[in-house]
Amino acid sequence: MAGRELGSLGREDSWEGVRAVVAGFGVSGFAAADNLLHLGATVTALDEKPGEGDRAERAELLEVLGASIRLGPGATATLPEDIDVVVTSPGWKPSAPLLAQARERGIPVWGEVELAWRLRAPGPSGQPAPWLAVTGTNGKTTTVEMLDTILRTAGLRSAAVGNVGRPVVEAVMDPEPYDVFAVELSSFQLHYTESMAAESAAVLNLAEDHLDWYGSGDASPMELYAADKGRIYERVSRACVYNVADPATRRLVEEADVVEGARAIGFTLGMPSVGMLGVVEGILVDRAFIEQRHDSAAELCTVADLASDAPHFVANALAAAALARAHGVSQAAVRDGLRSFRPGGHRISVVAERDGVTWVDDSKATNPHAAQSSLQAYGSVVWVAGGLAKGARFDDLVQAVRDRLRGVVLLGRDRDVIAEALARHAPDVPVVTLPSGETGPGDVMTHVVDAAAGLARPGDTVLLAPGCASMDMFTDYAARGDAFAAAVRARNSS
Repeated sequence: MAGRELGSLGREDSWEGVRAVVAGFGVSGFAAADNLLHLGATVTALDEKPGEGDRAERAELLEVLGASIRLGPGATATLPEDIDVVVTSPGWKPSAPLLAQARERGIPVWGEVELAWRLRAPGPSGQPAPWLAVTGTNGKTTTVEMLDTILRTAGLRSAAVGNVGRPVVEAVMDPEPYDVFAVELSSFQLHYTESMAAESAAVLNLAEDHLDWYGSGDASPMELYAADKGRIYERVSRACVYNVADPATRRLVEEADVVEGARAIGFTLGMPSVGMLGVVEGILVDRAFIEQRHDSAAELCTVADLASDAPHFVANALAAAALARAHGVSQAAVRDGLRSFRPGGHRISVVAERDGVTWVDDSKATNPHAAQSSLQAYGSVVWVAGGLAKGARFDDLVQAVRDRLRGVVLLGRDRDVIAEALARHAPDVPVVTLPSGETGPGDVMTHVVDAAAGLARPGDTVLLAPGCASMDMFTDYAARGDAFAAAVRARNSS
């Protein structure tokens, strides 16, 4: 049986007596547990990973504050009795035994994002800071960071939060309130939301990713994944921003239950129709948020003003501009924000140029769609790929880019998935497959770089765009990119 009825329990309500289990003790789990304790709830945090290093320190801190912390194998097998709510970390599958037990007992399961939404407090305007939310298979982080830069340029106290930057619950509980949040949301995070209502939201694109997270049922994993992405549009009050080149994003807008008066705003790399942002002769323009939109467009900036002219980067800029303009940001602030923005590491970052070959780190391209976007930004490429495919397929990618491939170097657990797609659709492209061995990640990347150098010719780009997650061999995509860059620099300095 479920315990206390939580309803629309929020920041100003009493949390005394609320018994919460926090499932997962990573960054977002710790933030959720810490703030629930601050509100007066009784908290138990559970995780299968042992309490070592920083985790041990965090556990000790929360235990001092009164939490019960259970870490290590078997800690999450059984949901404690007399629980009112489970707050889960986003990576937990709905089929996890702890969450299944909660559903069987009628106990609500929230994500950290849902908890954060409930804990919002009035900001400088007297109302809680609105959320401008972004999801999609690729480009989320870049778009949110662009948006945050634009908002700050406009003089607003903004923060990039969620799947990038600070946990949302930590940001909304900050004693110094914000004017607005730029919120990156993954499909995992959206799966566990039920009341979030962004002011405006964007789905940048939809492609196969994380399909191994979704079980089988009446709907396919891809349909379930898309449905979770579409949750970002629910209850939007101003603008649902979609990708004109990806009709699936428009369908999600059409299916969403939004506040009356909310607008559908498209972005396109071509000439924009009324109600869209687009590109005209190398200029990013707005035909959505100006009075004269039926017969004219407002200039925002030029493609040359951006840090990259890669099509996916321009698309991200248009989406960020649309969300900012929906919030009331001026054309000048959008222009100046986009001009000043520089992407973070491991996103189409040039590592070195030598003997006519350019070496590029795009380790953040962790699925086929992202890798394809990256590959299509270059002419002749030696492609470095592989890792954890997460159930994705590579046939469409290989068919789209095969004419650009000078050669391919494959590594990682699911390298054969890519090799098989190459054999089917690009049999003439040379492929070097590195076997799994006992060597460390740095040594692997030394072999990768040596193999790529053997394939490359002057005018080529050696591109690390793995199309896969990194955790089979590396801590994360950043560690993978760092290892690649170190190996490139070591070779080029010898």
